[in-house]
Amino acid sequence: MERRTIEPRPGWQQTVEAQGLVYPLTRHPDDSLRPYWDESAYYVFSLPEVEALEETVEELHAMCLAAADHIVTANRFADLGITDPRIAAAVAEAWHRRAELPSVYGRFDLRYDGTGPAKLIEYNADTPTSLVEAASPQWFWMEDRFPGADQWNSLHERLIAAWQKQAALLSPGSPLHFAHSAADEIGEDLMTVAYLKETAEQAGLDTEWISMEEIGWDPLSGRFVDNQLRFIRSCFKLYPWEWLTTDEFADHVLDTLDNGGGTGSTLWIEPAWKMLLSNKALLAVLWELYPDHPNLLPAYLDGPRELAHTTGYVAKPLLGREGAGVTVHEPHTAPVPAPAADLANPEELCCYQELAPLPAFDGNHVVLGAWVVENESAGLGIRESAGLITDEYARFLPHVIL
Repeated sequence: MERRTIEPRPGWQQTVEAQGLVYPLTRHPDDSLRPYWDESAYYVFSLPEVEALEETVEELHAMCLAAADHIVTANRFADLGITDPRIAAAVAEAWHRRAELPSVYGRFDLRYDGTGPAKLIEYNADTPTSLVEAASPQWFWMEDRFPGADQWNSLHERLIAAWQKQAALLSPGSPLHFAHSAADEIGEDLMTVAYLKETAEQAGLDTEWISMEEIGWDPLSGRFVDNQLRFIRSCFKLYPWEWLTTDEFADHVLDTLDNGGGTGSTLWIEPAWKMLLSNKALLAVLWELYPDHPNLLPAYLDGPRELAHTTGYVAKPLLGREGAGVTVHEPHTAPVPAPAADLANPEELCCYQELAPLPAFDGNHVVLGAWVVENESAGLGIRESAGLITDEYARFLPHVIL
């Protein structure tokens, strides 16, 4: 793994915008616009290195599924901040019927510097973004810059194959709706959903647009409807399950949830069992089930334990996104009392993970975003940040295999 600098292509911004990346710049707190898509540098990997990472990702995915099964079997929903019995029952039912529910993709965030084993930072298996740039613009960048090279990137082909495989689980004669939130101001959610919709269409599926805010409720039929008053039989939503199950229409979602049994009315993609994987409590459960695994960092739910005095730790809200609420704590000798778990306020619950600072390449802290489609490794996206926390000001850099 190596970081190399390169001169950006002339007109790079217009090029990547035409390829679907309509958010190539990020507005920073000082009101300046700086590149989010950053092709002034790139990362190089060897083929054996990528093959080893692919095996690691698929092993981690299998471990996460085993951890999800443990959470359901041992009824440990409270550890995830899921205290509503109806939500817990819906997630458990979805898990038991997972073979009947479409499930498409997820993204592992990994700490890796090219020398030791990759370490799991977190897993977003419900609403991962940075998909468009990983699948499309960086592939075309490689073809422009390094036409003889390769890339860890089979996202497009695997997504089409996944939709084709899972088409039988959808309702024939009804379109698959693709929903994003109209509150998305920069276009990332919009283009992520647009890209997934395109792959579904290339798989032969009938699709339809809708925003989450446009989804209506028909009290006469007791079903969700689109803006043409058609029943929404199946819907891919880039909208977290913890919002879907707690907002104004949460009771209707739970009442009409189709978990594969055929008794509900709406089949949501990703399915409800993805709540088990996109919760930071998963990190602590994994460490409990696989202690000292080379690809895991120690993590706990009841406090930082020994990490407070040895390596330091990172406190992560169970449902945080893009680094929101994450705090870094260096090791110290003063006693650290165990935090009081307030199950009535799940947004305050944290996972305490060993502090393993992201590796710095030329002063840039890098995290690997390794994609999974269905159960297979599918590609890589790389983000850099100025600090230890990968937040909304991170930059996306392309990569090649040479």
